[in-house]
This record gives sequence, structure tokens and C-alpha cells, in this order.
Amino acid sequence: MARNVDIKGPLFMVRGFPYIGGLILTGTGRITGIRISGAKLVFVDIRQDGQRLQAICNFNQLVSTDVNKLRFKDFFKRLRIGDIIRLEGKAHRTQSGELSLLIQKLPTIVSPCLPPLPIGLQDEQTKAQKRHVDFIVNPSTAELIRTRSAIIQYIRTFLINDGQTEVQTPILAGHAGGATAKPFQTVATEFVSRRLALRIAPELWLKRMILGGFDRIFEIGPSFRNEGINLTHNPEFTTCEFYRAFTDLSELMAMTEMLLSGLSDHLKELRTAGKIMTPPIKDELRLPFKHIDFVPALEHAIHRRLPDLQQPDAHQKVAEILIDLPVADTRYLTLPQMLDRLSEHFLEKQCQHPTFIINPPECLSPLAKSFVHPNTGHRVAARAELFIDATEIVNMYEEENSPVEQRRKFLDQTIHRNSTIGGDIDEAYLEALEWGLPPTGGWGGGIERLCMLLTGTSRISDVLSFGSLRHIVSLRSTIT
Repeated sequence: MARNVDIKGPLFMVRGFPYIGGLILTGTGRITGIRISGAKLVFVDIRQDGQRLQAICNFNQLVSTDVNKLRFKDFFKRLRIGDIIRLEGKAHRTQSGELSLLIQKLPTIVSPCLPPLPIGLQDEQTKAQKRHVDFIVNPSTAELIRTRSAIIQYIRTFLINDGQTEVQTPILAGHAGGATAKPFQTVATEFVSRRLALRIAPELWLKRMILGGFDRIFEIGPSFRNEGINLTHNPEFTTCEFYRAFTDLSELMAMTEMLLSGLSDHLKELRTAGKIMTPPIKDELRLPFKHIDFVPALEHAIHRRLPDLQQPDAHQKVAEILIDLPVADTRYLTLPQMLDRLSEHFLEKQCQHPTFIINPPECLSPLAKSFVHPNTGHRVAARAELFIDATEIVNMYEEENSPVEQRRKFLDQTIHRNSTIGGDIDEAYLEALEWGLPPTGGWGGGIERLCMLLTGTSRISDVLSFGSLRHIVSLRSTIT
């Protein structure tokens, strides 16, 4: 006896019933193609949730007795590309081997698509302003978002399996700390005389939780930086940060290798199973990852010795070195910014394959523990940054847990800060450190950059559901 089985889109039927003769199946999807083959035969393609199904509508196979040839013909002439329909019929495999649905009664129009659905959508402005249409017309656009979801799920599972607790920390606060960046500021009706800031990083909040006794925690959530928009940067972005008590830098680097190589293998398995359709990356994330020691490698690249970066005249001496080097205009850069520019030009370009740049100068990492490098004598941070394709993917370091040292580093940071980046010393965080932060390893990575790397796309807007802030503002302007 035939049984009715409801399917959630084509995927359930194709995956769940490889041999389903006798079952009557029902499924719903959006029409992507209609092919009329004579007066009694119509082929309808539907797509739902990334999966495609062909329905064969044969007048002679209908079980409904109230459908004549005229009604059959008129119904399919009224169907439009983009309409969402509900189908009912039996599984059938065509001569070419394609699994199809041989319908037994006329489809039901669940929701009509009133505007004409474009055959192709390539104009970038139209795609940005009508992202929902882009998802419908260009399946590859939606596949990037599905792959992003798979990446986040894998990271979350990896960290939970590591015994970590997922938490949420404030996005809106009276002070933005945890990174060097210009924050978005606003006001609230409850505090009209005080400016509030959107967080630029969750780091200081998460370390307070470690201090409070949570040994392993992580957060995946948004941060905001009031800076420019380009191919790889958006003012609103998603980060994953985790903190592990009693964990040193070598353990963080080993975890990073395990996480990213495992993630690469996981996506490969999903592609093989047909669960995601994004193309594979050009190179596998092979272990072990390379290491570059910041100061020795930079001195070797520029054929010069760096001055003592702790001295008051360090800024002037580094600026003099830059005069003879092929680096863009650095006249208004701070000391950390000049060192960062040198790294970008001479070190990061070496990092096409996964490479950790380790032991940067202390001034580049005010929240990290520091030590005197045994070979160079420079004071450096216990920090590593992972670069792939010359792009920073992950940042990790041993957290500074001395309130005295942290205050000194905050003060040094204010000296190096330029006028475009505001912010005061976070006295509340310094007071919290006085309660005793255990030795802690901190790790942070941008979700969008990781998704760009693992999907092979060069634009951050492609892995954001509604594109960059520029696209979103443009959408609002179009609506109004």
C-alpha cells in the first residue's frame, strides 16, 4: 500500500529514499525551470534549500479525474519561474538516471512570485540591493553562506569538545577596549550625558570571566570598528575568541594547527558528500605550519639592525630606517604602525602557506606578556599571528596578568596612539587584574577572513549575508 511521506524540500527525498518505489512523496520548492514537451507532458525544475529536483508532469499519469487536457494545459501556462509550488507523486528515475518526482495531481501554488525572475543577475549594484533575488538566481551566492555556517558549526563543536563554555559578553559599554581601533559611539536614553561605545573586541570581558573562575571559555559574535571599507574589511564583523587558563603559546599554536587542518578536512568531506557546493581551496592546510621570528627575520630582510624599541628615540630611528626602504608614506605613523608596515611589506608577503609570525616587539601587543628575546636582546611579546596567502587569519598570545605591567603597557600605548584613535586606560580592567588572573592563553580569529580563505573568494561582502556596510546603507537608500 502506498504511504504519504512529507519531504522538506528535495534533499530529504534524494538522500533518505534511494529506493522508494510505492511511496507517495510530497515536496515544496521554487520553480527554476519549466519545459513544455507537447500537450500532455511538462517538466518542472524546483530548488529549495540548495537542492534541485525535477518533477515530471504527465497528463496520462494523473490520478485526479477532474483534470482535463484544457485545464492541464492552462495550469502550466500560468505557472511562472519563481513561483513556490507543492508537489505530490512517486519517485521515478529517468532513462538518464536522474531521480525525479512523477506527479499524480496538479501542483499547488503555495506562493506566487509576482515580479519576473531574472535569468541571470550579474550587476553588482543590483545584487547588493536585492540580495534575496541574488540568492534565488545565483545558487553559488547562497552556497557561500551555507559554507560559512558549516565553518562556524565546526569551530563551535571543536571548542565545546575541548571542554570550553560558550558565553556572551556586552556589545554596548561605556568604554571600548581590547584592541587599538576607532570605536563607534552613541548615546542611550538612560545615560544622555554619557557617550557609549560599541565593542571593538570582546577580549577584556572574556578575561574577566577567566579571572572569575571559568577556565575555558569562548565567544563567537560581532565586533565593530569605525574604520574604512574595502575588499577585506567591513566595520561590522564576526570574531571567534577563546581563552584557556594555564595554556602557553606553544599549546595555542598546536591547537590552531589542529583546528584549521581539521576544518579543511571537514569541508572536503562535506563537498564530497554534496552537502556544500563551494569549490575547494587551491592548497590544503598542510602540517606543520612554518614559523618566522619577527625581529631576526625583519633585520635580515631590510639588511639593518633595529634600534632599541624601548628607548624614547625609537620612533625617530625607525623613521630614519624607513626613508631608504620601498615602503609607502610613513610620515604620520606611530612607532607600532611603522613596525606593522614593515612587517606587512617584508614578512607577511613570505607567508603564502600557513605561517606563524612569532615574537613581535612588545609595543605591538600591549595586552600580551613579554620577555627579552634570547638572541636579539629586544623586548618582545609572547605572541603568534598566523598568516595564509599573506593575510592574517588568527592572532594568539599569552595574556599579561600583572596589573603593574599591564598599566605600564597601557601607558605606553597612550604615548604611541595617534589622534584618530581615542580611548583611555581601562582602570576597571586593571582593578580586576589585581584579583589574580591565572596564566592564560588567548586566541582570536576573524570568521569572515577564514571563510574567504576556505571558499576562495576575495571579497568580504561575499561571505556576509547582506554584503558590506556600504551595501546595507545603499539598500536602505533604495527603500526610502
